[in-house]
Amino acid sequence: MQGVISSLIDSLKLQMIHQFATQLQKYSIPFIFLSILLVGCKSLDISNPGPLPEIPRATSEVNVPLTMPKATLNKIFNSQLPVNLVSEENLDLGSGIEGNLQLSRVGSISWVALDSQTIQMTLPLKVKGDLGLKRGGLGSLFRGKVPLDEQFAPVFRVNPQINPDWSLSVKQFELIDLGGNLALDVLGMKLDLSGLLEREIRAWAKENLRPDQKLVNMKPMIDLAWEQAGKPFMVNWEGGAQAFSIQPQSVRLKEYFDRSENFHLWLGLSGKINTHPANAAPSRAFPLPALSTNSDSENHLEITLPFQMSYAELDALMAENFLGKTFRVDRKTLLTYANLKTQSFGERLAITCDFVADRENGERMEGNFFVVGKPAYDRKSESLIFEDVNFKVMSDNSRAKLGIALKKGKIIRQIEKRAVFPIGDLLEDSLGGIQERLGLETPIADLSIQNLEISPSGFYPTRSGLQVMMKAQGKIGVNWK
Repeated sequence: MQGVISSLIDSLKLQMIHQFATQLQKYSIPFIFLSILLVGCKSLDISNPGPLPEIPRATSEVNVPLTMPKATLNKIFNSQLPVNLVSEENLDLGSGIEGNLQLSRVGSISWVALDSQTIQMTLPLKVKGDLGLKRGGLGSLFRGKVPLDEQFAPVFRVNPQINPDWSLSVKQFELIDLGGNLALDVLGMKLDLSGLLEREIRAWAKENLRPDQKLVNMKPMIDLAWEQAGKPFMVNWEGGAQAFSIQPQSVRLKEYFDRSENFHLWLGLSGKINTHPANAAPSRAFPLPALSTNSDSENHLEITLPFQMSYAELDALMAENFLGKTFRVDRKTLLTYANLKTQSFGERLAITCDFVADRENGERMEGNFFVVGKPAYDRKSESLIFEDVNFKVMSDNSRAKLGIALKKGKIIRQIEKRAVFPIGDLLEDSLGGIQERLGLETPIADLSIQNLEISPSGFYPTRSGLQVMMKAQGKIGVNWK
């Protein structure tokens, strides 16, 4: 009897185990799916946004390696050196002879480069005037004067330099050859003016070509060009406008001659970009600092414009794409958004809004969304988009929270699809402002921006709005005159 009872118990145990296994198999797949879903829809912690991002400095960097042809430098030399160099009256020439002399430039200056810094210059000159005996003695008897009109071409060796204050001076000056024989017969007396003219030229050079003497002041020309290029420019977008200006912090220069006697100028400018309200932009360019040495030989332009979008402006853009529209969550549920607001959430942007979920059976569920996403740029559509979107549902209706959570992936895709804001007009207007402002026309060359491209380099939420950093890159083209 005891054996029969034992067998019956064992049979019942096997039957119960079988039934449990059957039930477990029935619910295991939905259970596992729900577990994975809940894990994948891990709740967003809205209490810990993290620190605001560090916004990079808005800067401008322009470097232009200019190669000035010899023909252009010839024009500069011949236009800047004065025609009349020396004018002397009653000049004592020795041996009882005096005269009135004028030393002037005639013809074109020619030059060759001896090395990277030194040139040898031939200067065609004319000496004109008259000579005679001094008054008193024989001079009282011979009142006549002999006219003088001779040409010669002295050869100089000079080392021109551009100083930090934009003046041009001569670091080294040497008279190599007078370039003519000025032996004259004055009233039967032989008179050689070569020594006299050599002394006059050296005296003039000593007085006018000292290293600390400003031979040519280029600052007015540079300031005039910079006043054109450095004035603030406007960028318009979505009915608003901002002004930008470049505040130079360093201007760099390197100059040398190459073996083909071309003159090379490496000109660089670094500065910071200032943002101004459209109605409060400075009327003039910031002043240029003193020159420093340049070691950059590359042609490049890079300017970063900090464009500020307030959260109110961003709210208005969001409202155009979301408010007043319904979105189907599934075949039985429509979702409507209201009261949409944007704000910072650490390095991401947060969107808070109310929602109403209307079911096909007439049931209505209400709650709030707290959506976060990382602003990014879609180059193909030239649009501001959002990546890595996540959200938290806040509702007193547990069924609403669960239902929304189960449709989380689809809702995120809808948000990513709708939160797209074209900024092509902003890019185009920025390009136009930069090209217009940095195109330069000078007496010796015209500069233009080439291959200019602009795109957002980063989006940075701040306490007051979204900072959009626009980076423009290109090169500088030069047309010598």
